[in-house]
Amino acid sequence: MRYIYTFGVLFYASMIRVAALFNPKAAKWVEGRKNWQKELPDFSSKHVIWFHCASLGEFDAGLPLMNALKEENPHMFLVVTFFSPSGMENYHKRKHYADWVGYLPVDTRRNSKVLIAHFNPKALFIVKYEFWSNLIEVCSENKIKLFSVSTILRENQRFFRWYGAFFRKTLKQVDYFFVQNETTCLLLSDIDINNYKLTGDTRFDRVIENKRIGSSNSIIELFLKGQKAIILGSIWPDDEKVIFPYLHQHSDQKFIIAPHNIDEKHLESIENNLSGLTVRYTDFLEKDAAKNILILNTIGHLTSAFQYGKIAYIGGGFSGNLHNILEPAVYGMPIIFGPIHTKFPEANMFIRKGIGFSVSTSKEVIETINNIEGQLDYLALKSMKIVQENTGSTDKIMSVLHEKYTEIFPH
Repeated sequence: MRYIYTFGVLFYASMIRVAALFNPKAAKWVEGRKNWQKELPDFSSKHVIWFHCASLGEFDAGLPLMNALKEENPHMFLVVTFFSPSGMENYHKRKHYADWVGYLPVDTRRNSKVLIAHFNPKALFIVKYEFWSNLIEVCSENKIKLFSVSTILRENQRFFRWYGAFFRKTLKQVDYFFVQNETTCLLLSDIDINNYKLTGDTRFDRVIENKRIGSSNSIIELFLKGQKAIILGSIWPDDEKVIFPYLHQHSDQKFIIAPHNIDEKHLESIENNLSGLTVRYTDFLEKDAAKNILILNTIGHLTSAFQYGKIAYIGGGFSGNLHNILEPAVYGMPIIFGPIHTKFPEANMFIRKGIGFSVSTSKEVIETINNIEGQLDYLALKSMKIVQENTGSTDKIMSVLHEKYTEIFPH
């Protein structure tokens, strides 16, 4: 089965190389892995801790633990690898203590052996998922401790299928799981994995820290002139179809739009749709405060923009790739998103708690905003309370590491 798995991984990589001929993201994926061995760093530390993250969202989830470990042991050498170009291109916009960051090469035993021989890490932390079987097996063979952080699993995944014995074996090579929800605990127990603890989602710790160290934005303040905005974060064209009719009907309100894709063609499409109402962040002058829609045609300003919002619409909910809804929640905003969100337990929790609202049509968007505008103060207090109640994941993880793995993480 391992040979079939490795063949599948290599076939997948070859398909990305074909896609790279016409897809810019695929081209970055391929280019980033060229001559990867030559990019490995020279270093002298004998205490290497390695985090692997699929993309930027997983990096954000891992950051509270990375920072806690590094602050406790400043002499450790922190390695971070990414699967996706979006992680590699944007991680530097976060405050972090990583000593070396690079792409994870294609998951073959040979590549894993090269990485392990070079870094000789004491531990590998896998954030949320990305259970690469060859990498995990080689780590296990070399007695490297394997941890899964903010683990979240679903019953329709291959680990729990009739054909999933090989992939279940991969999970069983992980030394400890720091689990995000009860469902994941039950799924692990069902396949006789009991080395886990329910510690929650580290991203709650992350957004609390972001809020604490956040700074003001003078351009947004000039644009708003003391008003609160409805913020459309990381939106896609499918999101635009259901939310833009509300913008057309409410030229008396202020809106901040952060498109997921900020290439020129897409920005022009938004401007044409909202003709005469918009100004780009990079073009803003004080006279443009008369406009009612500010487009963040930049990367990195959305997180700070949430402090100026009253309601958030977060994109990705029409494709099953919902973006981070914790960032607006920490500022007390009720959050609206599309209908495909079952993979995101925080979305389901927010709906149950009454601060999250799933919509499928423009009519539902309009009705939802109209219904919640009269109770924004109440929802703000409720939202911030829910975030606060779910913090502390990092401390729980650190406690287990100190108790069970003292030889690597002495307290």
